[in-house]
Amino acid sequence: MKEYLWMKFYMEFADVLLEYKSNRSELIEKVKSVYKSAGIKLPKLESDNEIVDIDPFTVFALFNKGISDENRIRILKAVASEFALKTEVPQTFEGIPVVNNLRATFYYFKGERGEQDIDNLWEVFDNAIHYSASLGEPYKSKLQQSYDVVRKQKGVNWNITMALYWIRPNTFISLDSRSREFITDVDNMPHYFTAIFGSVNKGVPDGASYLFMCEQARNALMKADYPYHSFPELSYFAWQATNQDGRETPPASIDENVKEIAYWIYSPGDNACMWDEFYKLKIMGIGWDEIGCSLKDFSSKEEIKEKMKSVYDASYSYKNNAHCLWQFANEMKPGDIVFAKKGMHKIVGKGVVVSDYIYDPSRETYKNIRKVDWQNCGEWDHPGQAVMKTLTNISPYTEYVQKLLALFAEDVSAEEAEQKEIKYPPYTKDDFLDEVFMSEETYNTLVGLLNAKYNVILQGAPGVGKTFAAKRLAYSMMGMKDVSRVAMVQFHQSYSYEDFIQGYRPEDNGFKLENGVFYKFCKAAEEDDERPYFFIIDEINRGNLSKILGELMMLIEKDKRGEKIKLLYSNEWFTVPDNVRIIGMMNTADRSLALMDYALRRRFAFFDFAPAFSSDGFRNYLADKNNPKLDKLITVVESLNTAISAEESLGDGFRIGHSYFCTDKEVTDEWLRSVVDYEVVPLLKEYWFDEPSKVRDWSANLRGAIQ
Repeated sequence: MKEYLWMKFYMEFADVLLEYKSNRSELIEKVKSVYKSAGIKLPKLESDNEIVDIDPFTVFALFNKGISDENRIRILKAVASEFALKTEVPQTFEGIPVVNNLRATFYYFKGERGEQDIDNLWEVFDNAIHYSASLGEPYKSKLQQSYDVVRKQKGVNWNITMALYWIRPNTFISLDSRSREFITDVDNMPHYFTAIFGSVNKGVPDGASYLFMCEQARNALMKADYPYHSFPELSYFAWQATNQDGRETPPASIDENVKEIAYWIYSPGDNACMWDEFYKLKIMGIGWDEIGCSLKDFSSKEEIKEKMKSVYDASYSYKNNAHCLWQFANEMKPGDIVFAKKGMHKIVGKGVVVSDYIYDPSRETYKNIRKVDWQNCGEWDHPGQAVMKTLTNISPYTEYVQKLLALFAEDVSAEEAEQKEIKYPPYTKDDFLDEVFMSEETYNTLVGLLNAKYNVILQGAPGVGKTFAAKRLAYSMMGMKDVSRVAMVQFHQSYSYEDFIQGYRPEDNGFKLENGVFYKFCKAAEEDDERPYFFIIDEINRGNLSKILGELMMLIEKDKRGEKIKLLYSNEWFTVPDNVRIIGMMNTADRSLALMDYALRRRFAFFDFAPAFSSDGFRNYLADKNNPKLDKLITVVESLNTAISAEESLGDGFRIGHSYFCTDKEVTDEWLRSVVDYEVVPLLKEYWFDEPSKVRDWSANLRGAIQ
């Protein structure tokens, strides 16, 4: 059994931490000293930065989150010095699960956590260390009981299993999302092992179930069926399986943001000249090798464009080519579907992307590659004429995508199609709360509202995260990221009944009756009536709803679900199934729109989305960004929102949303100026178009915050 270098260090540190169970004030000072010695700002551990208590798992989480190995080593060197640890500081961290940067503490901040929450976490920590030494009573019962207490606390979910794994990796299994996916897949583990975790995706297990899983799994790993014989080895293999490009760095976070499957059409070389090689090697490649370096070395499309001008012909713009290279390296992702084309009239294959971008200098040509599971190879007539570009994201063109998918659907039998059914990753309430700045109580209210009414409108000012939350709400209620059961459209002034339900479209010899997106969606839901389907409408109040819905206005009402009515054009009987949920979004700050029809309003529940600047998630986001100018800017925006709320002509619905200030990239001065000058200030000019002095004053305050 392999011993990873980090294990001994982590276990020794856990033993030393236990000595501070009754002396937490000294522990807090030592933690502060660690970060001061490391030269790294201590992440926010309380809303007012006045730390009054801390638990041992949060201490571990401070260096087991999405940070670089370099910073982790700096922190651990300071830990070793401050706590007089004897074990050598590890330099590699193979397969250690890390918590989400936005939820690194195991407790909520003061005023929002229970009185005993941190004490309870110490009890679990204490009992876990003693149980690991004996694997029996009395600590088994004590651990089970204390675990069940903290499992129900705010700030605790799957991370408790990760934390137990950190402190005693040979005793406790981590049930982070990567590990759950790996250990429940029969391709990775024998059946007797996967059976142990048969119910694991239903939610965080209770104490008895979790300890049973750990005990049974330890015994199962003693067998020689597979190459992993301990929890650390298993965690490492799980990490490798989801880190396809082979980099020796830990993932930035275990629960990656949920991203939609994208569809691409792609040319494997000029006139598909590289197709045979790419299909055989299970890769896709893109040219422009003379650039001479990894595409990840460029921070923008503009940099790629300038490099191409210097290498090739300076008189050419390279705008489209730079865009193509940028998408290949940064926007395409594992799980995306790729259609390979030959010229503009033939499709030669379809596959699924299975790796991140790879720069392979050992290849003679096409050094920029991704691994692809090519599932189909042959020759099919392309519907119409394909685009000429090497790589194009065709996801927005849903009808076109469906036509391409249909080419391959005809090639498999029903039995084969069932065997090839897509396995969607799990997505739980905890995943939703990790990504959306919302409390658990608010989430439960929203879910209850949608289940009770069937139709909900998320309303709020621009930038409060309505669209971001809508699909994630659907996934969390389904328990998985099943994109086949979620559809999304955006209403506008020209959107019609014919687009939504059914209408005549011109064709060569006249007109053809075609079904709209909601008609098709309802038919699919009707055939799968045991599972919920979610139809999402962005900018719902921009369309003429009475006109768009027509006779279906009655059928969307909860009490009328399942009833039938004849459609306008086809005279066919139609129903909105009971398992269809409708989520609409509307901006309360759009003064150009009229109020919704009262007859329609009573068919929807309305849920207010407010700016989440004071939420734990956003506070953790600010702490993670560690940018004083951003902190100062948010303080000004919160004051601005107070002034907007107090305006009789504006009110709460016009407040500035938090998503304007959220980014996955580094927060730079240039980025801050861009947000203020080109997003926030134009909004203020619209709000106070007749009071320019207010616009000037608040613009000056905003710009002053980032100077």
